[in-house]
Amino acid sequence: MAKSSSNRKSSVRIAGWLLLLIAIAIAAALYVYRAPISGYADVGTSYAARVACSCRFVAGRSLEDCKKDKLNGMELVTLSDDAEAKSVTARFPLVTSTTATLREGYGCVLEEWED
Repeated sequence: MAKSSSNRKSSVRIAGWLLLLIAIAIAAALYVYRAPISGYADVGTSYAARVACSCRFVAGRSLEDCKKDKLNGMELVTLSDDAEAKSVTARFPLVTSTTATLREGYGCVLEEWED
């Protein structure tokens, strides 16, 4: 019985180290590719905010219906609206968010990006 318990502890220890190595590898990949990830997230949220704002406040559709207009690959982008401000905000978790607001005579316009 002592050997069996020892083997289980070794297996758990090895599994723990493997999980730690996988987490380090993922963190390193995210660090190396942070600029492209951020760029794609900015473009994706800008597109989603602008299209959803037009859908919601120009076409008069519900936000739930407008969510159907997101392109493939944009599953992580979430949308929320502010009916009073006539704006839609698109968010990519932990990376960025972009807001588009309806402006009379101009349609839906993105807020300025901050560097």
